[in-house]
Amino acid sequence: MKIGYARVSTRDQNADLQIDALKKAGCERIYQDVASGSKSARPELDKLLVHVRAGDAVVIWKLDRLGRSLKHLVELVGELAARNVGLQSLNDPIDTTHAQGRFVFNLFASLAEFERELIRERTQAGLSAARSRGRVGGRPKGLPAQAEATAMAAETLYREGRLSVSAIGKKLHISKSTLYRYLRHRGITIGVPTKISLHLDITVPPAVDDAERIATVILRLAVENNSKFVRGKKRAKENIERYCLEPYGMKPLESGNYALSIPYRNDEALDKTVHDLLTEISQEAEMRNCFIEADAWEEGSERRW
Repeated sequence: MKIGYARVSTRDQNADLQIDALKKAGCERIYQDVASGSKSARPELDKLLVHVRAGDAVVIWKLDRLGRSLKHLVELVGELAARNVGLQSLNDPIDTTHAQGRFVFNLFASLAEFERELIRERTQAGLSAARSRGRVGGRPKGLPAQAEATAMAAETLYREGRLSVSAIGKKLHISKSTLYRYLRHRGITIGVPTKISLHLDITVPPAVDDAERIATVILRLAVENNSKFVRGKKRAKENIERYCLEPYGMKPLESGNYALSIPYRNDEALDKTVHDLLTEISQEAEMRNCFIEADAWEEGSERRW
């Protein structure tokens, strides 16, 4: 069975030329996507790959209609070949249902691998040359000077104990999660009372706000790729744990969930903090072309988000 696939980059473009050619080639079913060549999310292509069976042939107008890059195209054809599915391009000398077509495509694959090796060698040579000159790549350690100053101010205000966490954040124009991150960077354990020594060597306990409490919130979180051709969920989960959850004293549980310690003054403040946290987690996942499935609840109560 021949199955066609057509793609145009924008809705202003017309796929009639591709569809007519695919029908003329004998395609019994045609899937069509409207997506830029660089985008990974192609729902109709995903459906095609689910429904195609051994012995079928995927027919396309040109190779650039199928793959985002040569590497992606090679991976797709490798997946189809493993399932005994052929690929035919109407305007390229590619037909993997025959030995000659497989040879041409394998030649393309070899060139792609050769190109990757050259890029890797040039990158490693450049890094070695930079290291020999004392330059080290990667994210700078610690905080920038401006952020370090803000962290010091946050530490001072927090140790004084005269302002709530929310008030400190508003005063310094930073979010709660950023404030907690700065405090941990300064070596302060959140929720543990601190003491401040004055010049008279008198230890004065901070002002205690009886209204501020700590809620233990259990978070169930699943991070998934937007497409099976995207591999970003591992890094997305690492970033979520580091930048979103650690500021709240993240503790992984045996169930796979997370236990978070969230300070709050009233129910409305707790609701807002949890909703803001879930939004921040979702945004962090989207940066890696992923999505999340999450829900949270307060331990010992019926409150859920």
